[in-house]
Amino acid sequence: MRLFGWIIGAAALAAAAYFLSVIIPVSGMLRPLNDQLVDRCRPVTVFPGAEDVTIDPDSNLAFVSADDRRARFAGKEVQGGIYAFDVDSPDVVTKVSPDNFGPFHPHGISLWRGDGQKRLFAINHAPDGEKVEIFDVGPAGALTHLESVAFAAMHSPNDILGVGPRAFYATNDRGYKTGILSTLEAWLALPFASLVYFDGENGRKIVEGLVFANGVNQTPDGTALYVAEFLKRRINVYTRNPQSGALTLKKRLKVKTNPDNIEVARDGGLWVGGHPRVFDFLKHVKDPAHPAPSEVVRIYPHTGENKVFFVDTKGRLNASSVGAVWDETLIVGSVFDDRVMVCPMVKIFLENAGQNS
Repeated sequence: MRLFGWIIGAAALAAAAYFLSVIIPVSGMLRPLNDQLVDRCRPVTVFPGAEDVTIDPDSNLAFVSADDRRARFAGKEVQGGIYAFDVDSPDVVTKVSPDNFGPFHPHGISLWRGDGQKRLFAINHAPDGEKVEIFDVGPAGALTHLESVAFAAMHSPNDILGVGPRAFYATNDRGYKTGILSTLEAWLALPFASLVYFDGENGRKIVEGLVFANGVNQTPDGTALYVAEFLKRRINVYTRNPQSGALTLKKRLKVKTNPDNIEVARDGGLWVGGHPRVFDFLKHVKDPAHPAPSEVVRIYPHTGENKVFFVDTKGRLNASSVGAVWDETLIVGSVFDDRVMVCPMVKIFLENAGQNS
């Protein structure tokens, strides 16, 4: 019995040490936060769960993926959609996705441009299984549904990156959705997440051993990929073989927040929406009245330098999930809120931003 007591005690001490050395730093609970830039931004109402944003530089349209997650958690079938507005005049928001292809609960989105074509890819948490919906992008951003793609390796998709008219990468944010392994994966930051690749014909896992894989994007020339690991506060940089789609880990970039989606600006800089305090985010998931701080960080991929650009601690925008930038405008999305924040003239603050960094 004494030996058993020693074993239990040692296990408890090990768990406490792990919590103090790993969980608390990753959670951000001890990090001071001060509001930044949010007072200069304007809210634009879209639809509940305006979670991902990407900007088409040709048309100056911001596409927003929105799904009422709280309704879905409650078992209600509320159709989500893709919305669009002009970055310079965001007063008019239009739903541009059709409803004629079935239930649509979008998550991550990606805009691919090439060969005179444009395709919008969207993760769809459909009732009958996880899918990727591929849309043709027409005038004024109108979307025409082309096809749905599903395969076994894509079992918990979060974000997506289109790399061809039918080819894409997608993150599986978890290895297990339910059960004890799901709980252990979340609380112990276990490496069960993955990245999958669909080459236009077949899909497969292409990177394993990730810790809550989230956002995915690429360099402007498409030679390298970025994959966010939410529970590691880092972004992995991979070189890409364009013929096979194979990836080789090049380096890892530390992130000052828990990274959600990644957007890449014209100059190649990374803009990352994140959750600076994870426990507040988890409370907000259960209780909408509990504010979840928002944060957007710019990362310089060559040096790894982080600059904090946007912070909101008062719930004007809860649980930021993306910061999309093109030229001088920053658009910040949210996991649950029905709005985005549009922040003009970001360049003015470029040198002075980041006092929290």
